[in-house]
Amino acid sequence: MPLYFGVFVSIAAYMVGMWLKKKLKWGILNPLLVAVVLVIALLVGTGIPYSEYNKGASYISYFLTPATVCLAIPLYKQLELLKKNFAAVIIGITSGVLASAASIFAMSLLFKLDHVYYVSLLPKSITTAIGMGVSEEAGGIVTITIVSIILTGIFGNIIGETWFKLVGIKEPIAKGLALGTASHAIGTAKALELGEIEGAMSSLSIAVAGLMTVVVAPLVSGLI
Repeated sequence: MPLYFGVFVSIAAYMVGMWLKKKLKWGILNPLLVAVVLVIALLVGTGIPYSEYNKGASYISYFLTPATVCLAIPLYKQLELLKKNFAAVIIGITSGVLASAASIFAMSLLFKLDHVYYVSLLPKSITTAIGMGVSEEAGGIVTITIVSIILTGIFGNIIGETWFKLVGIKEPIAKGLALGTASHAIGTAKALELGEIEGAMSSLSIAVAGLMTVVVAPLVSGLI
């Protein structure tokens, strides 16, 4: 099997997802979610081992960190706005990080999850590049962490705009902070669709929320 088979399949599946989203305009048809479903269906239907697929697909992950860093560009364009609302921004992101950790703690108690699953889910709302390290350091299962991060991002991307309308959130800064803090890069993709200010604030949230989680996770990882 060609080395870059996984790359081609992944990109093709994502392009199909983008086409479906543009054609049907259904919120549930998030391109990443569609791509995941299509790739799984292909591997199951053809019997191709995941290891064979991942030999090529793993190269895509090399672009994850550079892509995250590039999100600093819209933030730079809104630097003055950030300075004017600095206190509110920091409070908003901090609240989001603490709420995420508290929700995982409560869910773990409710479902009586073991420590390893608890710490695997703690970094669910931060970008994969940082979340993998946080999970590994805490003794979690990195694969579960990656899945939880992807699902959290997709969920936020799908329901974010509808939720803002439902609860009456109209402030662009608040929308951006919420999407970036709760749903990392995938949420930021939605924020960029909503507007430049939303995208800039969401980009900032990814970095700050990631750093805060690196600090908070070790402090709360021993609670379960």
